[in-house]
Amino acid sequence: MNEQIKAFQGFLDTSVSAYHATANLMSMLEQENYTRLYEHEPWNLEKGGKYYMVRGGTTILAFRIPRQIPQGFMMSACHTDRPTFKLKENCELRGVYTRLATEPYGGMIMSSWMDRPLSIAGRVMVETENGVESRLINIDQDLLMMPNVAIHMNRSVNDGYKWNPAVDTVPLLGGSDDADKFWPLVEQTAGGRILGHDLYLYIRQKSSVWGIDGEFISGAALDDLACAWGTAQGFLNARETSSVPVLCAFDDEEVGSNSPQGAASTILEFTLERICAALDLDIHTMLAQSFLVSADNAHALHPSHPELADKANAPIMGKGVVLKFNAAQRYTTDGVSASVFRRICGRAGVPLQSYTNRPDIRGGSTLGHISLTHVSVPTADIGLPQVAMHSCYETAAVADLEHLEKAMTAYFGASLQVSRDGGCAIL
Repeated sequence: MNEQIKAFQGFLDTSVSAYHATANLMSMLEQENYTRLYEHEPWNLEKGGKYYMVRGGTTILAFRIPRQIPQGFMMSACHTDRPTFKLKENCELRGVYTRLATEPYGGMIMSSWMDRPLSIAGRVMVETENGVESRLINIDQDLLMMPNVAIHMNRSVNDGYKWNPAVDTVPLLGGSDDADKFWPLVEQTAGGRILGHDLYLYIRQKSSVWGIDGEFISGAALDDLACAWGTAQGFLNARETSSVPVLCAFDDEEVGSNSPQGAASTILEFTLERICAALDLDIHTMLAQSFLVSADNAHALHPSHPELADKANAPIMGKGVVLKFNAAQRYTTDGVSASVFRRICGRAGVPLQSYTNRPDIRGGSTLGHISLTHVSVPTADIGLPQVAMHSCYETAAVADLEHLEKAMTAYFGASLQVSRDGGCAIL
C-alpha cells in the first residue's frame, strides 16, 4: 500500500463528523500556508496569495490568486456530511436500560448500523468566562450499540423488514444505574458546561484495504470524503494558471443543501463576488470563463445485482473516474462540460467512465445542480464508482482514488477559454 492511500485512510478515520472532516481540510490547507479569511472582516487579497474561509464549522472554501491577471474560476464542489443519526436535544431515555434518542440525518441503510460499536462526535457550544466557545468533541471509546432482535423473535428480518427509527435504531448506552452519566461525560470531554450541541453517531470500525491484491478500500463516509480528499489533493498539487482555482466542500448535501452552509446557500456566490471586488474584476466576465466540477460518488456495477444498472453506462470499480449524466438535470453534465472534462482526463492519462440511471429506477441527485441556482457556469458531475452507497461502511477501489487525484490535479492546472459559438478550449 502506498503512502498516499495510508494518508487518505488517516483522513477518513479521523473525519468522524462533518466538523472533523472540515477541520482536517483546514489542517491540510494550513500546512501549505493558506491564510484564513473571516466573513465578518474585510478581505485584502494579494497576487500569489492563498486563502480559505469556513462557515458553520462544516463548509470550507479555498482559493488562490494567480500572479497574472485572473481569467475565470476553475471550481470544484463536494460535501463533508454523511447519512447518520443526530442526537436529540433531550436524549437520555431511562428505564431498565439507558438509551439515547436520535433522529435520522439523510437516507441511510439502517440495517448496516446494527450490532456495531458506535460513539458520538460533533460540535458543542461551551460556556466560558468570555462568552460561548465552539469546540469539537469525539468521545473516543466504544460507547453505544443498536442491538438486533433475535431472529426467533423477528422471523421477518430476512424478508424485507421495515426498520422504525423511533424503535429499532435507538442506541443502547448502559443499564438503569447509568442514567445521568452521559452529559457529564460529554462535558468532561468538552472541558466545560454545554449550552448547545450538534452531535452525531459514528461507527468505530476503521477503514480497511482488502481484496486478493488489495484493490478495494472500505470505510465510513467514502461518499463523499473520497471526493473531498481527491479534489483537495488535486487543488494543492496543481500548477498555477491564469484562472482562480476554488475548492468547495459543503455541508448538508444529504438533506437537500438548504442551510446557511449548504450548496443552496449564497456562500459560493458571495465568495466569488468578494474575490472580484478585492481584485477590481468584473464578476460577470469572470463567471463567463468559469467551470465547475461537482464531485460526488457514483453507483458502480454491483457484483450480485448487475440487472440494476444501465447496461451501457455501468461503471466498474477500479476502471476510472465516472462522468454522470441525467436528462432531468439531476446531474448537470452536458455535451460541453463532458467534452471539457474528457479533454482534461485524456491529457492526464486518467480513464473515464460514464453513468446514467436505468430509466425505470429513480436515481439520486447531488450538489451540482443546486449550486448552479446561484453560480451558473458549465458543470460536470463526476465521482468515484462505489457499492453500498449510504451504508455505514462503503466500498470503492484504491486505484480510483489515485485516478481522481490525478484528474483533479490536471483540472486545477488548466484554464478555460470560451469561444463565441459556445465551445470551450482547455489551456
